[in-house]
Amino acid sequence: MTGRRALLLVLIVILVVAGSTVFFRHVEGWTWLESYFFTVVTLSTVGYGNLIPATALGKIATTVLIFFGIAVVVVAIQQLGQFAIIRKAETRRTLRRAEAERQKRHDRQQARQKPADEDDR
Repeated sequence: MTGRRALLLVLIVILVVAGSTVFFRHVEGWTWLESYFFTVVTLSTVGYGNLIPATALGKIATTVLIFFGIAVVVVAIQQLGQFAIIRKAETRRTLRRAEAERQKRHDRQQARQKPADEDDR
């Protein structure tokens, strides 16, 4: 996963949260905080139940948010997790290569010093 793809996924999640917040603010007449809270609670699947859409449009939108929004969040989390795992593996490979190179330099240096030590005898 590239940095662009990660950024795109984060932006999509932000757009879903922002769009849903604006929607519930206007359709349900909730405050901005209530609308945002309802959106985040719904996307996180916590579902406290203290805010419930009263309008038919709000109820339909909530079902769409549940299916679409949760799918977007799950994909984003999965992709970001995969990105982290890949980066960790790449870092380990880089460190192993660097250690191998350091060991080679050390071995070459030891090999150069050995003949000089044998001449002293």
